[in-house]
Formats: sequence, structure tokens, C-alpha cells
Amino acid sequence: MAKSYWLINSNRTEVKRFTKNDKSIDGVFEYMFLDTGKIVGVLGKEPPVITTTVSIDIDLAREIYERLLSQGWRKTEEFS
Repeated sequence: MAKSYWLINSNRTEVKRFTKNDKSIDGVFEYMFLDTGKIVGVLGKEPPVITTTVSIDIDLAREIYERLLSQGWRKTEEFS
């Protein structure tokens, strides 16, 4: 599985996971999966519940990632 990059909101209630689509053809069609999830229970004890997944262009994914960071979201470790 491709490496994923996680962000968590400042309230620690929601996460975003960015994962490169392994089936993308490099340099032709590069897409990422953007998952949105809710934190349930104790943070780190249970994985977040993924509520939506969308496939987006890799450049748009970078823009969204940077925008979220500027809005106070923080990088976090991968949840299992």
C-alpha cells in the first residue's frame, strides 16, 4: 500500500488521509485518494471511522493539504 499522509483538525475530532493511487500512471494521470474520518472513542486507541473517500488530481490534493495546514490542521501519525 502507498504511503499515506494524515492531518488532524485542531479540535481532534476529524482526520484527513491522503494516499497516492497506486494504479496511477506516473506523469500521465496521477490521483490521490482523500479520506475523511471521524475520531471515535479515545484518540489513538481506536482507528477513525472513515466517512468519505474521493479520488482527486494530485495537484488539487497538494492544494487542499496546504490549505488545511494553513487553517490549523496538524500532521499526525498514521492510525491503524
